[in-house]
Amino acid sequence: MSGHDLVVVGRVGKSHGLDGSFVVEEASEAEERFRIGAQLIVENQPAQIVAARRARGRPVIRLDRRVPRGAALEVPRDSLTPPGEDEYYVFQLVGLRVEREDGSPLGTVSDVSPGLANDVLELDSGLFLPMVEDCILEVDLAAGRMVIARGFADAS
Repeated sequence: MSGHDLVVVGRVGKSHGLDGSFVVEEASEAEERFRIGAQLIVENQPAQIVAARRARGRPVIRLDRRVPRGAALEVPRDSLTPPGEDEYYVFQLVGLRVEREDGSPLGTVSDVSPGLANDVLELDSGLFLPMVEDCILEVDLAAGRMVIARGFADAS
């Protein structure tokens, strides 16, 4: 399986207890990913979750083998549930060109961060844009672009 077929759903965080369990950092919001019996790919090898709980709102899991701290926890892309209408996975948005309505470029999406009220798009140009309907007029994955409403990225 090549890296393009895998999507990161979390990272191996600090150990939790003495049984090999660890906190999942940068965990996907899809809680079913971290249930007992779920399969993850770690360093290109399958690993099964044999224990799962939550601590301070974060998933804590133990796998059927030892894995290094910081390793990516991945799943095959085709195992992802398709997002709902007007919902996107972060990996689908990273790399999109961001433009104003008139087509002028604003940058490229470099990351999506969770914010208090809404997620925030981070652009390689240093711009931060709210992931809200008023701001984002169009997301065209096929064309690799996103169109931003007037007023959100105007030169000050």
